[in-house]
Parts: sequence; C-alpha cells; structure tokens
Amino acid sequence: MDPITIDITILAPAEKVWNYFNEPKHIMKWNFAHESWQCPSSENDLRVGGKFKNRMEAKDKSFGFDFEGTYDEIIPQEKIKYHIADGRKVEVIFEKIDENTTKVIEIFDPEKQNSVEMQREGWYAILNNFHKYVENH
Repeated sequence: MDPITIDITILAPAEKVWNYFNEPKHIMKWNFAHESWQCPSSENDLRVGGKFKNRMEAKDKSFGFDFEGTYDEIIPQEKIKYHIADGRKVEVIFEKIDENTTKVIEIFDPEKQNSVEMQREGWYAILNNFHKYVENH
C-alpha cells in the first residue's frame, strides 16, 4: 500500500510549531482526533534512536492505547522520521513558508485494519487539532 500524505498550514513560526509538536506538555493538549478523547501522558526522547510514547484514551476510559515509536532521523525545525511499534514508517516535514507560516506535512504507511480514508481522516483530525492549538496558544 502506498503511504498516505496529509498537510496543514499553520500561522506560526517554524520554531514554535516544532516545539509545540515535540514537547510533552504541549502534546498532551492536542494529540487526539476528537474532543471525546485525551492524551493524559506523553514521553518524548527526541534524538535518533530515542523513543516516544503517547497515551491515547477515551475520556470515559472505555478504550485506550499507547502510541509508541523510535526516531530514525531528526533535522531540527525541518524533519522527523520515525517508525512505530508495528514497523510502519512516518515522516513529518516542517516547511517554512515565511517568518510566521509553517506547513506541516505528514507521510505515513497505512495499517491494514482500517480503510485508507478512515486513517487519513483520523490523522488529519489530530493534525487539525494541533493546528488550532498552536494558533490559539
């Protein structure tokens, strides 16, 4: 299956976008696809070979899981490549449009259980939540 690509343009400088994307205190505020979900914990060792673990769970505690991965490449304020526990690869590109505008592009390998469209919508919902958080804080 071909990788899925999504992107969003954020009205904020690349440095702020990078920090909000990678700092656990921020990750916990935006890393969920729907307001009925939350990200109650986040650990991030942002270096090649370092690992991250974000807890994703429904606010009513009916379902939850850890989203975990290991970093393969990091270029500060430009690019992150990592692979998640099941081996799928993810690339996040931070493209500086101008001083106050940054485009975030995510390219990820789809999993086989859910439709490509459903996966695209889920990842995009989280990215859009990130976008709103960055612009409003």
